[in-house]
Amino acid sequence: MAESLNGKIAAVTGAASGIGLACAKILHESGARVVLVDRNAEALEKITGEMGDGAFGLELDLFDGDAVMEMPGRIQEMVGPLDIFHANAGAYAGGPAAEGDPDHWDRVLHLNCNAAFRCVRAVLPGMIERKTGDIVFTSSISGVVPVVWEPIYTASKYAVQAFLHSTRRQVAPHGIRMGAVLPGPVVTALLDDWPKAKMDEALANGSLMQPREVAEAVQFMLTRPRGVVVRDLVLLPNSVDL
Repeated sequence: MAESLNGKIAAVTGAASGIGLACAKILHESGARVVLVDRNAEALEKITGEMGDGAFGLELDLFDGDAVMEMPGRIQEMVGPLDIFHANAGAYAGGPAAEGDPDHWDRVLHLNCNAAFRCVRAVLPGMIERKTGDIVFTSSISGVVPVVWEPIYTASKYAVQAFLHSTRRQVAPHGIRMGAVLPGPVVTALLDDWPKAKMDEALANGSLMQPREVAEAVQFMLTRPRGVVVRDLVLLPNSVDL
């Protein structure tokens, strides 16, 4: 029997657009009270106003380590202690390693790895104390299948998978579930760096998914009975040969 999300308190990072926004909306539709975490205050105000009661915006720069550590306390003051945390925010780097910008790589690796891991460090103590909680990562198929045109992004998602599953085994005895949704290409701003020819080809042959499809997978993960964890849920367009 599916577990209800009604009345749960959830937070989603990178929630002002793309997968994060779609996930925040579907959790809200499922009855959760949702905190949308993003650095874009203007977008958050507009989105939460449209979503209505039970949607809250939290402006936060994930590169600010102190602010990340303060995040659970701020959320608790706004709406209450967290039941669900979705580490979704991320950045993309593609192209040949020999031609890449290491400064951009640093930013991608910091956001995809360091900031995400710090978020989990921030929320875990409260969940451990309450003996319950769910943490979901937005990972990627590139976290389990190295993608030749995106070595840095692939490396970041392999790191996510390693952190996730080692930590998952530490916190499972405390009643905390951790898992990852691993989508293939999704129509989001992360693909803005794709070569135009590659994007046009992907759109034409149906090898891109929509954010809502990922959100529905996250909803499925979170509504399994408490004794079940979906540790990795891979989503691919049927036309992708991986």
